Amino acid sequence: MASFKRLSLILMTSCAGGAMLSACDGATSVASPGEGVIVVPAPTPAAPTPTPTPTPTPGTPAASCPSGTIDRGVIGSFRGCRIPSLITGTTTLAKLPGVAYEINGRVNVGIDLGGSGSAPGGQSAILTVQPGVIFYANELDADNDYLLVNRGSRILAEGAESAPIIFTSGQNLRGTATDESQGQWGGVILAGRAPISNCNTGGVVGGDAACENVVEGTGTALYGGNAPADDSGVMRYVQIRYSGTILAEGVELQGLTLGGTGYGTQLDHIQIHNSSDDGIEIFGGRTNLKYLAITGADDDSLDYDVGWRGMVQFMIAIQKPTNTQSDNYLLEIDSNGAEDALPRTWGQIANFTMVQTTTGTNAAIRIRGGADGRFINGIVTTPQACLNIVAGADAGGKTTIRAGDSTPSTTSPLVTGSLGPLQDYGAPLFHSLYFACGATKFAASTVSGVTVSADEQRAVVENARNSNVNINGIIGDALTAQYKIGTGPAGVTAANAANYNPAPATGLAAFFVNAPYLGAVSPTAGDPNATWFERWTCNSNRANFGTASGNCTALPVN
Repeated sequence: MASFKRLSLILMTSCAGGAMLSACDGATSVASPGEGVIVVPAPTPAAPTPTPTPTPTPGTPAASCPSGTIDRGVIGSFRGCRIPSLITGTTTLAKLPGVAYEINGRVNVGIDLGGSGSAPGGQSAILTVQPGVIFYANELDADNDYLLVNRGSRILAEGAESAPIIFTSGQNLRGTATDESQGQWGGVILAGRAPISNCNTGGVVGGDAACENVVEGTGTALYGGNAPADDSGVMRYVQIRYSGTILAEGVELQGLTLGGTGYGTQLDHIQIHNSSDDGIEIFGGRTNLKYLAITGADDDSLDYDVGWRGMVQFMIAIQKPTNTQSDNYLLEIDSNGAEDALPRTWGQIANFTMVQTTTGTNAAIRIRGGADGRFINGIVTTPQACLNIVAGADAGGKTTIRAGDSTPSTTSPLVTGSLGPLQDYGAPLFHSLYFACGATKFAASTVSGVTVSADEQRAVVENARNSNVNINGIIGDALTAQYKIGTGPAGVTAANAANYNPAPATGLAAFFVNAPYLGAVSPTAGDPNATWFERWTCNSNRANFGTASGNCTALPVN
């Protein structure tokens, strides 16, 4: 585990009336006036913009930093302004021309409130980030730089299609990042109080307030609890570039890490670019995600485990073509070795386009550890096998493919659903998929003496519960323009993903919408889902999202 330094900073804030306040404890923490609104004040109440100096010409660094930040000098086309190592109360980071905000070491939003929301010494915080703000990591220090939103706190990072919020590396700001750059800083972590299955205390059951664990790579940050609806905030129209620090074997920071975040957390229109580890990893919780672009991940594009029960719709995942890791899957689905730990992992993924070009991994999708899943309206291309289904135990049947004791909730047919003692929905479910894979369609792996053979995996895919699955697709027919539907999947009858929303009687909100085509991109001109990835994303040799998107190696300067 790495050690992390803390900064002794004083944050100056303003109350609603604009008076300057100093409310600090003189230690490493930074206080705010509480429920007032915030941190980057205008020079006078009547000023038309919150910048303390005249607006610089586009591409020109600001003359100074806003109050509450430390001036780090000119870096590229920006003035670097270091934010505090601890943010409490209510804080806003304004979009100021020529300013980029520096993340130095571990930056905490709030102090952990625990799984029940009442831990002694805990302190809630809200960090609001205006559209167009740029964060960069300090690559000149030895510490791992990352932003951590602790349990009980929230981030409100709502960018805009024309002004995404960008988290990136110092090298990107200095103009030295390339299309091959990765792992230059830690990334963004949201820690919540929703149920997880990997309790780090003996005798505690999953979903209990005391069931918690440490966020991988942080040493001390905890996640998990008993609040499925927990709200860690909003991230919308956000890019996270060149992240994913690998600290040790099996200890990594991803582009975006979710630890026990609840379904009150809103995540959509997020691009993770060139993470040296996973693009997004989800450790338990209940959060749903929509409109994801994961480009150039060196490990898994999307990895979820330890009791995550959620949905994803509209995802483009295009992996790094020359991966340095040996188990880099487009999807890796797991339980981290506890095959029947509860809550059981249950992920539903709809309208996805996933492209794997490396030959260094045995399959495109790995499902293991007794995890359950449903896959709807997907296109997958790979030179390797389509699937690698793995079971590490044979308890009344091989855990990942055995018959279930539970029934998932659906709206059509209307099924409230049921949960048996194992919360097991049975083998993975596949509806309307086009797999364009290598000559070998299924890769078999042996874990703890248990093997799910290629024939058993084929039987799972061809099961009567599944429908409209083409396991023998042709790569050349799968896609056009890298990620748009080709002639092959266009010939497969699409499913109505909205049928798999939870029944109203469950009290859970509908999430899936009917997108009657395979893949993440609508083939219908004029449909908003034909262009959802344009303008707010960045382009690279991994994926080109059109002329309205800028290059990942550059940054907006206005």
